[in-house]
Amino acid sequence: MALAGMLEIADREFQAIQGADKQIIETTREMVDRGDLVGVEITPFSLKQFLDRKLGADGRISEWAYDWDAKLLKTLGFSDLKQIETAIAPYNDNEISVVAFGNRQGQLTRLELMLLAALGERFIDRHPWKTSDWFAPRQQEYLQKFKEKGIRTSVFDPISAGQREVSSMRRRPFLSAGIASAETGLAWSQETSDERPPQGGG
Repeated sequence: MALAGMLEIADREFQAIQGADKQIIETTREMVDRGDLVGVEITPFSLKQFLDRKLGADGRISEWAYDWDAKLLKTLGFSDLKQIETAIAPYNDNEISVVAFGNRQGQLTRLELMLLAALGERFIDRHPWKTSDWFAPRQQEYLQKFKEKGIRTSVFDPISAGQREVSSMRRRPFLSAGIASAETGLAWSQETSDERPPQGGG
């Protein structure tokens, strides 16, 4: 095949991929807007859209920070946005931020504080920074503050929740494709980073 023909085929395939990506993004946007979160994959885009609706937008946060937290959520065991919504539902993000820091922190910091409360020690044990000398003591200090204020902790395990969801989807085949997509993830979801934006700014 001539080089020109090969380039034309490659260009068509690239355009098809771009079109598919745009469709996925638009479908995700519509599902999050409706609050239809079961099976919605955790990506930087979907996480930002979800948190902007739940916790309020925070223009200070960069795209790579959402990328890091999307990876963190998967490392903690979360498989879709519905699990995140369920985990943080019992908590007021402003209250929990004031208890931990004395003031309102950025959007992603408030999310992580709610996740810490929901998962308790699981959050520490599964976190990429669990071996850092400073990390576990600081998180345990926050947990102690939560308990002193009567905030319940260690009430959710995304891995157990995910297993129940998969079992439920097997009984409801029409939803299985959504869960399969959430478990597979995009290219960046296969990687784990130990880098993290500074605490306090989101």
